[in-house]
Amino acid sequence: MVTTATNAAEEQLEMIRQSARDFAHSEILPNVMKWDEAQIFPRDLFTKMGEYGFLGVLVPGEYDGSELGYAEYITIIDEIAQVCGSIGLSVAAHNSLCTNHILMFGNEEQKKKYLPKLATGQWIGAWGLTEPNTGSDAGRMRTIGERQEDGSYILNGAKNFITHGLTGDVAVVIARTGELLDSHGMTAFIVERGQEGFRGGKKEDKLGMRASETAEMIFENCHIPADQVLGEVGEGFIQSMKILDGGRISIAALSLGIAKGAYGHALKYSKEREQFGKAISRFQAIAFKLADMATEIEASELLIREAGRLKDAHLPVTRLSAMAKLYASETCVKVSNEAVQIFGGYGYTKEYPVEKYYRDSKLCTIGEGTSEIQKLVISRELLK
Repeated sequence: MVTTATNAAEEQLEMIRQSARDFAHSEILPNVMKWDEAQIFPRDLFTKMGEYGFLGVLVPGEYDGSELGYAEYITIIDEIAQVCGSIGLSVAAHNSLCTNHILMFGNEEQKKKYLPKLATGQWIGAWGLTEPNTGSDAGRMRTIGERQEDGSYILNGAKNFITHGLTGDVAVVIARTGELLDSHGMTAFIVERGQEGFRGGKKEDKLGMRASETAEMIFENCHIPADQVLGEVGEGFIQSMKILDGGRISIAALSLGIAKGAYGHALKYSKEREQFGKAISRFQAIAFKLADMATEIEASELLIREAGRLKDAHLPVTRLSAMAKLYASETCVKVSNEAVQIFGGYGYTKEYPVEKYYRDSKLCTIGEGTSEIQKLVISRELLK
């Protein structure tokens, strides 16, 4: 019975992998460089992805989600990122941040209102924690939520480096509602696009991930009704740390896909490119690069899959998700760098694909917690 169940799960995972791969190659690949060069966020593409179930991967069926687990989620992000890191990043942010925050901490009314639209791609989600003056130091955030007599709040402040900060239809926003540096002094709010006092700000002109929109969100006397408080008042920071446990797995899976994409192109090119009368893959200098790249990709995937297994089993995952994110993101940068090296001068041109993997890779060591913050998280977990 166990073997039968295992085989069925493996078959389902392979079907999902093939579906994501086919979609990426047919709908994304032909437009990758056009979107990248013009910094186009292809909103219509996300409507299609919603139809495929890629935007509500972890959402239960009762809210029109795909009702899948982290094994499938990792696979979808991996396959999309092998073709385009930008689209992979937007899919990851939509699923693991905004949508997952409402899923994990929303009340039933909030889940019924927002999750079906997010899961089906009718709406795009954003998530606001980072501010211009506070990156890793979120406890010093300056966006303030001031409580009113009727239980509503007035938000003032700004968030930056927000995925879908301009296009997102709904955002989960963390604001300070208590004392500075108090872990119980922040609250999460659901804010809809079009609410008075909420607008998008500057769109960032980025090195990589250029088709994934990154922008400011600005709040000027933005009125938030009491029914848009997400979870308990004062629990916003604690909620965010739990959300980031899953977010680290998302960025690790994104890193894995980018690394696989860069490696695949480098391997193929090394077999075709000849110097001194033979393929460059036959030279030990190149063959050893490929061996290191493949080994580190494999190790990354094992870490990520184990973190996903723990998340699906509802077991503590903070340490392993940070390890997976740290190792996979640093591997992603290393592999992309080596891919450019293997291509030589051609790798530095936009005529060949590895320069984009190289540009996209660096964000993975920064977004949703820098590598340095991951080491801090890991060491604190080890020393508990």
